[in-house]
Amino acid sequence: MLHRTNPANLADNNQQETAMYQFNDQFSKAVSQFADAAANVNRLALENAEKAFGLQLAAIEDTFTASFAFTGELLQVRDADGLKAVWPKGVQIARTNAERSLSTVQEVFANTVKTNEAIGSLAKGQFEQASAQVKAEVEKATKATKSGK
Repeated sequence: MLHRTNPANLADNNQQETAMYQFNDQFSKAVSQFADAAANVNRLALENAEKAFGLQLAAIEDTFTASFAFTGELLQVRDADGLKAVWPKGVQIARTNAERSLSTVQEVFANTVKTNEAIGSLAKGQFEQASAQVKAEVEKATKATKSGK
């Protein structure tokens, strides 16, 4: 019973509780910042995947449209002269499809690089912010220790 009412024990207990609450508060802030950063990274990655899928789907659609149109013309050919007349158009469609595919791949790659740069700068910002907070807490603790002596 005396142990509970001893003012020195109460002060010790209050300091421990205050330190615990400060730690919990810092931990909660850090987790919240991490969750926000993770949500932003996921948003950026999903936007990039959505763009890539859209670009590739549009390219595939254009390729199939051109190919099926050519196939329709090719099915109407009845002799070798007709085939000779249609052949250059087939080569041009194949070239256009290949160029379209390459262009789409390059655009998807460029978008992915931009997204990765954005994610990298977001991560860098998180590390810098965390470092600044840790440094501030260390300086605060150092000052508190020096003034307590």
